[in-house]
Amino acid sequence: MYKNLFYLVLSLLLTLQNPASAQAPINPNPVLPPVTAILGAYGAEIDLLLEKTENKKDLVIQNLHFTEGWLNGRKVVVALTGIGKVNAAITTTLVIEHFHPAEVLFSGIAGGVNPGLSPGDLVIGNKVAYHDYGTLADSLILDPTRNPITLEKNPLYFPCNDTLIKLAEKVSGGLQLEKPKEGKPAPRISSGLIVTGDVFVSSRPVTQRLWRQMKAEATDMEGAAVGQTCWQQKIPFLVIRCLSDDAGSNAERDIARFYQVAAHNAATLVIAITGQLARQK
Repeated sequence: MYKNLFYLVLSLLLTLQNPASAQAPINPNPVLPPVTAILGAYGAEIDLLLEKTENKKDLVIQNLHFTEGWLNGRKVVVALTGIGKVNAAITTTLVIEHFHPAEVLFSGIAGGVNPGLSPGDLVIGNKVAYHDYGTLADSLILDPTRNPITLEKNPLYFPCNDTLIKLAEKVSGGLQLEKPKEGKPAPRISSGLIVTGDVFVSSRPVTQRLWRQMKAEATDMEGAAVGQTCWQQKIPFLVIRCLSDDAGSNAERDIARFYQVAAHNAATLVIAITGQLARQK
C-alpha cells in the first residue's frame, strides 16, 4: 500500500512541475477534433475571426455568447470576454470548463510601452504579468498571485506556451498586415512581455516606468488574467496584441484612429496560427 502511495504522490509532483508553458498543446479528447479557444475583449477584436469562421453554431452559457465553428481548417470556439481582468477570467474559465480546448489564444489591441514600437506593430506575448497587483505603499511593490489549488505562489510572470510562440513567430513572417498610415513602413512583429492592469494607461511617465521596471512591450487589460487562469488549469495559452496607441497622453485619440487596423492585424495572425494548428493535426 505504501509503495502505491509513494508512486501516486510522485506522479502528482511531476504533474505540478510540468507547466502548460513547456508542453505542446494536446487534444484532451482524442476521439473528437482538437478545439482552439479564441478570445477577445470587445467586438472589433473578434469581428474578423467570426467573419472567417465557417459552420457556426452559437451557444449561450451563463449569459455569455460562444460561437463554435471551423476557422482556417481548425475547430474553434470564439468568445467575447468584455473588458477587464475579472471578465476575462470568467470567460476563460467557462470556455475551459465547457469546451475543453487544447489551447487558448487571446487576440486584441494594446497600448505600446516599448518606445521603439508604433501603432500597427504586433507583439507576440512570450509572457504576461500584472502591473497593478501587489503592495501599495509610497509606490507599488509587485507581488505574485497565489494559486488556490496548490496554495503556492504563482510565478510573477506567466509564460506563454513555447510551442505556440514558435508557431506564431513562424507564420508571422508571411503575413500581409494593414498599415495604420499610408506611406509608413510595414508593421513590425516582435515578441516580449505584455503587462495587464484594470486601468487604461494614458500617461508617458507610467509607460516609461513599465518599460524601465518591467521591460514590457505592451500593456492591456485582460492578458495576465487569461494567462493566470490557463496556468492554474494547465492549459497552453498565447496572447497576441497589436498596438492601437502608445499609452501616452494622446492614447484616447490614437485608439480611435487605429483600433480597427490593430484589431484586424492581431486577428490576421491568429487566423494564420489556426491554419498551422490544423495542418499539425
